[in-house]
Amino acid sequence: MKAILFEKFQEPPRLVTLDDPTPDAHGVIIKVEATGVCRSDWHGWMGHDKDIELPHVPGHELAGVIEAVGKNVANWKVGDRVTVPFICGCGSCLECHAGHQQVCHNQQQPGFTHWGSFAEYVVIHKADINVVALPESMDFPTAASLGCRFATSFRAVVDQGKTSAGQWVAVHGCGGVGLSSVMIANAVGANVIAIDIDDAKLALAKELGAVATINGATVADVSAAVIELTKGGAHVSLDALGHPLTCFNSIQNLRARGRHIQVGLMLGEHTVPQIPMAKVIAKELQILGSHGMQAHRYDAMLDMISSGKLDPSRLVGNKINLADAPEALMNMNKFQSVGATVITNF
Repeated sequence: MKAILFEKFQEPPRLVTLDDPTPDAHGVIIKVEATGVCRSDWHGWMGHDKDIELPHVPGHELAGVIEAVGKNVANWKVGDRVTVPFICGCGSCLECHAGHQQVCHNQQQPGFTHWGSFAEYVVIHKADINVVALPESMDFPTAASLGCRFATSFRAVVDQGKTSAGQWVAVHGCGGVGLSSVMIANAVGANVIAIDIDDAKLALAKELGAVATINGATVADVSAAVIELTKGGAHVSLDALGHPLTCFNSIQNLRARGRHIQVGLMLGEHTVPQIPMAKVIAKELQILGSHGMQAHRYDAMLDMISSGKLDPSRLVGNKINLADAPEALMNMNKFQSVGATVITNF
């Protein structure tokens, strides 16, 4: 199979030919039809994720068709159109038994714990609990955006944030996760304020339902601006970027008993951000993490998509060839296009 491989962190990946994978007894092989290029992949290439063993094939936002099925797989067959969460559960630990596969003690992550989807084929383990059927009406580039950024945003806004109609939601960072969060929060009836330093992304956030936007490059005090707009602060605020400044602002702009959701990864030099703990205590704020979404929760999200309340296809940006993936990956921290970059031609 053709794949993108890197043999050292922070050195240019290259297009290579590798052996086709085979499924284990409980796994499947997916022929990749589309896979997103995500900031998490950039973190992996930089060496921020300690699960990665070299040489490595990145990629974790994927959709495709099942090519081969392990002998003990009960729920899937060759030809099924599917996607997967970027965190796959083991099915045996206490968290998996409780339905919390997104924090599985023995989790597998394509593109991190094993070779990923910047390739023609990818292995998915424990397929019966980790694979999700796609509606026939959904194209593969749209489906590829669900596994990481959109599903993560859905869990962050709906399950962790418990966002409800009429609440104020601040979204710090309007990349793929942030724009997804804007759309989802608007769909459940919240009033959304989008914050970024890119006017093009803020314009798209307005199109997706944000009632107000703030350009952090031109506003001296982002938190104060949110508090003024909301007449007291956000009920729910998300750091969708993963930076000490956006994390701080997201907590600082909350009203009493508000909820901060950390969605953007805090890795490398950003692992230990400054937190306004005095305000957390005095205002009884909640600080919550959000890390993916279980396969069994996809139905709620897919139902909202099928009904027209959510349209993740609007978040698909550039479509590129597999050969273009190294350049797109290496430039993730320098430039991010409006909308998700998706590999569609292998």
